Amino acid sequence: MSFTPAPWPRKLRSQEWFGGTSKDAIYHRSWMKNQGLPADLFDGRPVVGICNTWSELTPCNAHLRDLAERVKFGIYEAGGLPVEFPVFSPSESTLRPTAMMYRNLCAMDVEEAVRGKCIDGVVLLAGCDKTTPALLMGAASVDLPAIVVSGGPMLNGHFRGEKVGSGTHLWRFSEAVRAGEMTEAEFVEAEASMSRSPGSCNTMGTASTMASMAEALGMALSGNAAIPAVDSRRRVMAHLTGRRIVDMVKDDLKPSDIMTREAFENAIRTNAAIGGSTNAVIHLLAMAGRVGLDLTLDDWDRCGRDVPTIVNLLPSGQHLMEEFFHAGGLPVVIKRLGEAGLLHKDALTVSGGTLWDEVRDVRNWNEEVILPVERALAKSGGIAVLKGNLAPLGAVLKPSAATPALMKHRGRAVVFEDIDDYKARINDEDLDIDESCVMVLKNCGPRGYPGMAEVGNMGLPPKILRKGITDMVRISDARMSGTAYGTVVLHTSPEAARGGPLAVVRSGDMIELDVEARRLHLDISDEELAARLADWTPRMEAPASGYASLYHDRVMGPETGADFDFLVGCRGSAVGKESH
Repeated sequence: MSFTPAPWPRKLRSQEWFGGTSKDAIYHRSWMKNQGLPADLFDGRPVVGICNTWSELTPCNAHLRDLAERVKFGIYEAGGLPVEFPVFSPSESTLRPTAMMYRNLCAMDVEEAVRGKCIDGVVLLAGCDKTTPALLMGAASVDLPAIVVSGGPMLNGHFRGEKVGSGTHLWRFSEAVRAGEMTEAEFVEAEASMSRSPGSCNTMGTASTMASMAEALGMALSGNAAIPAVDSRRRVMAHLTGRRIVDMVKDDLKPSDIMTREAFENAIRTNAAIGGSTNAVIHLLAMAGRVGLDLTLDDWDRCGRDVPTIVNLLPSGQHLMEEFFHAGGLPVVIKRLGEAGLLHKDALTVSGGTLWDEVRDVRNWNEEVILPVERALAKSGGIAVLKGNLAPLGAVLKPSAATPALMKHRGRAVVFEDIDDYKARINDEDLDIDESCVMVLKNCGPRGYPGMAEVGNMGLPPKILRKGITDMVRISDARMSGTAYGTVVLHTSPEAARGGPLAVVRSGDMIELDVEARRLHLDISDEELAARLADWTPRMEAPASGYASLYHDRVMGPETGADFDFLVGCRGSAVGKESH
């Protein structure tokens, strides 16, 4: 693919606000000048927005104010005028009921802010899980030149001689406490080591996965994904991105030029190679919808099925993001995919060149972290898309994080009607369950929770943990944290709250899982299933808030990305006429 730059100079979008001597132009310029801006900054140079998800209530993004200043340096150097603005910042760790419920709200905020403001292009400052897809969704819907800068992962944690991965070790330590293998005092002591620097999760969780997806899509400069948050090179990346966005505005290089089907297929294969989060499935489907691409779960299975998982990071492997960065980071992985014939090499990136141009000369500096194919964590990685009478529209499972012996399993269902039912019963010593059972959680999908919380990796009952059992088959319409692990079937569609087959599973039913055959089957007759569905009635109470009501009424299923139905597609950058 080649890109032909637009002629320059040309009239910029921002000149509709600032150009000329009309009353409206003077109105806009004069108010901007109260910040001490010289008159020549409005002489026709690009005005570049810095869309910042900084918030002290979003810990992963709490350092983005500094990165915004570095972006400004680059924009000024390249001859542009930087203008920073905030948008809603959904935090994975502090926002209830779940950050996923507010991804679409953030995307709406981004879209309307970018369209309505006097800018020619935008730098997207993201970090925490949902901020990266939300910013890309909003920017894609407007289709002005846009580029991502990630906040970067935090430094490695250390506890009693062991490297501690944020999120992943939280689940492991919690299970150890419930199994009687770790005291609560030790658990609290370990807390101090889990998040010891600014940045997002240092495992291949959703934040690192989505930073990798932005880079694999071509929407961030090469090398952006893995640089630690506190490494000086993260600031350099922000500075260079500021320079680059000005040239992107001059060339009119837009998301629609970059976020093509080939780019999404590259991202899906990259997700398989890095052992990326199952959350990437929902986010990439939603992002593709914003640029008008008909990306489906079948594309995920087709593109990722035969890609080996070669990044040895928690939760699938052993290492953390620091080691990944020092080994060469995502460019090495992308180069491996290209060498294996699994890459659309000519896909365009924000650099103005191709994806292959960016990675052809990189080297792997640690083959214990980025593994040779013959030592892959999973020979067939990616995301397994399962279908059957229990998931007619699909469900997903991450093979690299699952127990091989459970990938083909038949077991008796133990059903929890919702997350409150699970919490009330899971620690009961009289719960009728053993390690051969299949744990089933209902009503935790987009409409059911609401917001599709990360509760799919249900903790095992203490009496099972005390046997030394650490994994069981678990099925739900929920999501799972990218830092979590296990043989966990997620995103079961249609969800229970919409009357999907999951809603009528009963304790004692037999369920069959066959990952190789991509099958998820409830072992009852078609007639029995139809009769149960005919008797089903919704059980959800009316949402309490205005946004929750909107979410409940308009959110689509996870098989299409859980976006709002009225937000699919690109609406462009045109705005209404001046009203002053």
